[in-house]
Amino acid sequence: MFQKSYDKILQLSRHRHASRYLFVLSFTESSFFPIPPDVMLAPMALAQPDKAFRFALLTTIASVLGGIFGYMIGYFLFDRIEPWLQTTHYWDSYLIAQSWFKDWGFWAVFVAGFSPIPYKVFTIAAGAMNMVFLPFVIASIIGRGGRFFLVAMLLAAGGAKFESKLREYMDRLGWTIVALVVIGGGIYKLFYQG
Repeated sequence: MFQKSYDKILQLSRHRHASRYLFVLSFTESSFFPIPPDVMLAPMALAQPDKAFRFALLTTIASVLGGIFGYMIGYFLFDRIEPWLQTTHYWDSYLIAQSWFKDWGFWAVFVAGFSPIPYKVFTIAAGAMNMVFLPFVIASIIGRGGRFFLVAMLLAAGGAKFESKLREYMDRLGWTIVALVVIGGGIYKLFYQG
């Protein structure tokens, strides 16, 4: 199922309305759809490197708007979706998101926005846990924007050679950032709150 969806998205990235599809994919991925917008952003940035940053901006805006929608789902509808969520593979991620919010707040959203961790789970968890809205939006803009502009920049500079390694690099870079934030938070807690 996911392979067919992935192939379809790659096909849409070459369509004349690709920018519209990229917007819709970016919005839906931040609240419920399983395929990240990078799979469409990458080939579009590669095909038109002069528009790579425009595509990254479009992806960021749509993703943050989708994140706000996910926040609203968590805030207003969590009681209705919780039974379904418990039956999916996202439940463990949701429990992790809950734990991270208690410890890290703003930084949990930033890390989820930038890393390979499912951002949609964090948007819903942020709403369900009543995270203050403005820090949620700011963390989303920084995390998602950082990720998508990095993809656009690397593809505009690296070309087709880099595209084949995109997923590998994004995962490594994303997990490195997660590790650095966790280590930094641990050091902060040890020295300033201990």
